[in-house]
Amino acid sequence: MKLIHHTLQYLAVTFLLVIGIWAVVFYINFLEEIYDSIDDELDNTKIVIIQKLQKDSLAREQSNLLENHYTIREIPQTQATVLRDTYIDSTLFMINEQEYEPVRVLKSAFRGPDDKFYELIVFSSMVEEDDLIEDLFYSLIWLYVILLASVLIINHVLLKRIWRPFYDTIERLKTFAVDRSDPVDFPPTGVTEFRTLNETISGLLERTRASFTSQKHFMENASHELQTPLAISINKLELLAEKHFESQDLVQEISPIIQTLERMSRLNKSLLLLARIENRDFDETSTVNINELTMQLISDLSDLSEFKEVDVSIHEEAVLEVRMNRDLASIMMINLLKNAILHNLKGGQVNVTINASQIRVQNTGNDRPLNGAEIFKRFYKEKTNKASTGLGLAIVRSIADYHGFDVRYEFNGEHAFLITIAS
Repeated sequence: MKLIHHTLQYLAVTFLLVIGIWAVVFYINFLEEIYDSIDDELDNTKIVIIQKLQKDSLAREQSNLLENHYTIREIPQTQATVLRDTYIDSTLFMINEQEYEPVRVLKSAFRGPDDKFYELIVFSSMVEEDDLIEDLFYSLIWLYVILLASVLIINHVLLKRIWRPFYDTIERLKTFAVDRSDPVDFPPTGVTEFRTLNETISGLLERTRASFTSQKHFMENASHELQTPLAISINKLELLAEKHFESQDLVQEISPIIQTLERMSRLNKSLLLLARIENRDFDETSTVNINELTMQLISDLSDLSEFKEVDVSIHEEAVLEVRMNRDLASIMMINLLKNAILHNLKGGQVNVTINASQIRVQNTGNDRPLNGAEIFKRFYKEKTNKASTGLGLAIVRSIADYHGFDVRYEFNGEHAFLITIAS
């Protein structure tokens, strides 16, 4: 959800609560004002009527409440002395409406010029509460809609313009690449907070690039420096073994040392390759024919497959041409093929199927599935294998991610690795 819409969501809920509370308070105060106004009017009407009755004895004959909005009847003195001015809500049948309408009634008592006591009832029509509530409700709905519309317009016009430097900064960050030296220029802004944000991000990006470059050079130099003494050590040990070939005990002691050093050399090369892939050092791309490349690699690995007594076959359903780095394509396929050959049964099979969008490398092996969630992680091995670095499938996954391919593992009685080329 965008920031503007997120803000509007909170404003909408806030407006609804505020307007709801305000409506209740307004309704109560509004009714109090109405009652107070009507009571004042009734009180004034009572005084006028009493003054008129003091002069006109015929007015005391009024008994029709609807005719003059008041009625008078004689009451005993005992009742008159305890009767106080009382305001009550009631209803009265209105001829024009043909229904009962709410009225405000004032009951009072007074002493006439003839020393008799009278009860005076005065009424005044009131606003119907249901109509008032309905009108207030629709008015508030319109107010709510107008407020939301106003905020929406302000968000999309005014606030969008105010937040433009922030969105420009995001767009610049989307194109940032740590392995490129081109500077990230943020647009100038007069808002202090946005200017501080841009300055902070610029400093952070520069430190990130400096750290990346330093780490990259360190890894490359360390790998190269380590590779040289490893190669020298392996050569000297091989020469020593050849020189003392007659001494079987010495050869047996030297052989595992050579194997360990060779494994360290392979491990060093694999880690350097992974680092280069993650650092995106393979920018050069070309159109690679996967069919031809796979057939060539199968031929190159024929000695290994014969030694392991594994039959390797290829099924070409279509020609697959991929735009990628050729060296990485070779590394990806040779790791898949070597993994299928090495982790196979004696007399087993490797079937490579290629169609227009997918590469499938399937091999016989153990009758139990591998851990699909862990198998592509670095240094993960299903069983102890001193000759394996545990990086072959991690390199395959890294190359696939680098080019946007999907790689996954399946088990259907045989082990299968699938690489799907994004269209």
